[in-house]
Amino acid sequence: MALNQENLPLYEKTWLKRNFQRAIDILILLLLFSLLSYRLFFSFFTLPWFLAFSCESWFTYTWIILLNAKWSPAVTKTYPNRLLHRVPELPRVDLFVTTADPVLEPPIITVNTVLSLLALDYPANKLACYVSDDGCSVFTFYGLLEASKFAKFWVPFCKKYNIQVRAPFRYFTEVTKSEDSPEFKQEWLQMKDMYDNLSQKIEDVTRNPISFQFEGEFAVFLNTEKRNHPSIVKVILENKDGLSDTSPHLIYVSREKRPKYEHNYKAGAMNVLTRVSGLMTNAPFMLNVDCDMVVNNPKIVQHALCILMDSKNGKDVAFVQCFQQFYDGIKDDPFGNQWVAGFEYIIRGMGGLQGPFYGGTNTFHRRKAIYGLYPDELQYGRKGKLAEKILIQQFGSSNEFVKSVTHAMEGSDYSTNGISPSNFIEEAIRISDCGYEYGTDWGKKMCWLYGSISEDVPTGLNMQKKGWRSECCTPDQTAFTGCAPGGFLTTMIQQKRWSSGLTVVFFSKHSPVMGILFGKIQFRAGLSYCWLTNWGLRSVFEVSYAALVAYCIISNTSIFPKGPGLWIPLTLYVIYTIHTLQEYLSKGLSLRYWWNNQRMITIRSTSVWFIGFLSAMVKLLGISDTVFEVTQKENPTSGAAAGDDANAGRFTFDESPNFVIGTTILLVQLTALVVKILGVQLEAHNGNGCGIGELMCSAYLVVCYWPFLKGLFARGKYGIPLSTIFKSALLAFIFVRFCRIV
Repeated sequence: MALNQENLPLYEKTWLKRNFQRAIDILILLLLFSLLSYRLFFSFFTLPWFLAFSCESWFTYTWIILLNAKWSPAVTKTYPNRLLHRVPELPRVDLFVTTADPVLEPPIITVNTVLSLLALDYPANKLACYVSDDGCSVFTFYGLLEASKFAKFWVPFCKKYNIQVRAPFRYFTEVTKSEDSPEFKQEWLQMKDMYDNLSQKIEDVTRNPISFQFEGEFAVFLNTEKRNHPSIVKVILENKDGLSDTSPHLIYVSREKRPKYEHNYKAGAMNVLTRVSGLMTNAPFMLNVDCDMVVNNPKIVQHALCILMDSKNGKDVAFVQCFQQFYDGIKDDPFGNQWVAGFEYIIRGMGGLQGPFYGGTNTFHRRKAIYGLYPDELQYGRKGKLAEKILIQQFGSSNEFVKSVTHAMEGSDYSTNGISPSNFIEEAIRISDCGYEYGTDWGKKMCWLYGSISEDVPTGLNMQKKGWRSECCTPDQTAFTGCAPGGFLTTMIQQKRWSSGLTVVFFSKHSPVMGILFGKIQFRAGLSYCWLTNWGLRSVFEVSYAALVAYCIISNTSIFPKGPGLWIPLTLYVIYTIHTLQEYLSKGLSLRYWWNNQRMITIRSTSVWFIGFLSAMVKLLGISDTVFEVTQKENPTSGAAAGDDANAGRFTFDESPNFVIGTTILLVQLTALVVKILGVQLEAHNGNGCGIGELMCSAYLVVCYWPFLKGLFARGKYGIPLSTIFKSALLAFIFVRFCRIV
């Protein structure tokens, strides 16, 4: 019996059979091919028809790669109890938290994330939490310093009563007291008072920054600027006794920044954390989370290690991805950013191939894979002076860090002989300097890769190109929950950043196409990555199709078949609509939820994705670099959920260029419909005038852009600014004039 127990896997992967969805997906593909065939064999060549054929060919390609990604979804089940029986001593895990702006990402959010990590159900002497503060904010450091005092009480409280929600702000606002014992009630009230005092201290300091005293621990922050300051590394909490029932290490890191040096956004911050952690604790596994992604399942480390440490199927797993879910999502997802259906159908599908893409947060990494090893390299295999010389060329000139790299490569342990993180402060500051990476492989061939503001996707691709796999980790209790973008402005900024960064990836040497041709990325896995990295390109064809529909109405021409042929696009639209609706309803989502997501897919793909694509092209041509825009996080100071706000879900606007394209599309479609209604179209040539197909497409776009239409007449932040309306009206006028004269 014991032998059988030893042979049981630590995790199992089951492929789902969704035969009905597959059949509908294939039917939609056949209808797309039918539409293309009709254009080739039963229509006359004109420029509008050629443009329509080009766009519809791209839509068909997009559907093929999407169908490929959805075709074989998989579910992964982990067995943490088997891990505890199988592994005599649990491995160390380094925890990375990244924050970049103390205004957009208030310190209290970072504090809650850190506290939830410190309270993980895992031996404290095996954990070290590193916080990267790219904003070099004294208030973030102050918040962490105060949180470390609270953690000495919070961590034992969570473990004593087996608290499941370990971010204090969520626990005290959303979870009711379940214990009836007087001891628990007393401790609960004490914890609540202590957390309220902690929150008040942090809030008072951030509200009155002028009165802050830069003394003692804070003196190093005096006269520092966000983009011009030296490296700052401070050990806030240290588990000196090596006991498993105390608090883990807590280390603050703010890498050096100078105006003349490229800082490479989040990728640069992650590489500094990798070096500092390698020097101080050198854990074989690393977890990275954004500053707002709190632990929701305190045993998530054991779940992830079941995959990474499985002797049969885990050896070639580079990273384990736990995908984002949100604690403050607005009802019915008005801005389409909660990704419930996307996770279920697309990301699970990628999980059934070579593995899901690296999503930038909630990810457990194998340090060896991050350092650039291939899965079949059991040892680094280079010894003596030659090995040391090569390692210095790759990893930099720090002998102490190179020593840690050697131990990590060989899988040996060097940091358990009474050496504490404080012993490495001076060297940690040196390897955090902005010139340390010069002439090395950091960000080029290994670790977090540079060149794109979406650093996560090329980093994951680079590992899978070497033959590594990835896995989803989806325990019954959600692993992490985060702060969903709270408004339309934030959503548009995030979507533009993703589109720009992913477009750069597609046209770079880290493209999934290059990975298929010259690496070890499986063909179907590479195709699924093409769906992800083609968001920007997709926008070009969607914007073109929208413009083509309006052109046909204004100039009284047609791109859709007449007579019986019209049933092909109509049937395609109806079946696609029913199919997507069924996918949402089967997950328990509402009809309104489905419509909000369909509307937002259209809005973002014909507006900010297009702007992101143009931004990427400007970068690739060397004209200008892209700007990394941090997504604003909501301050968790009240118990009210986002969905309880009467104004939650309302569309807001500003003077950002993000809204010019969308407003232009709306004005153009409205003009086209008015031209049709008033009957002032141009005379049709050869009887091939505008038909019902063009009118339906134009009307559908107006319905999707209805929030923009309301914004034309609203005031304040709910109205589209006059400057945006003027720019869009000018572009719409130029387009309409073009339609009338061509």
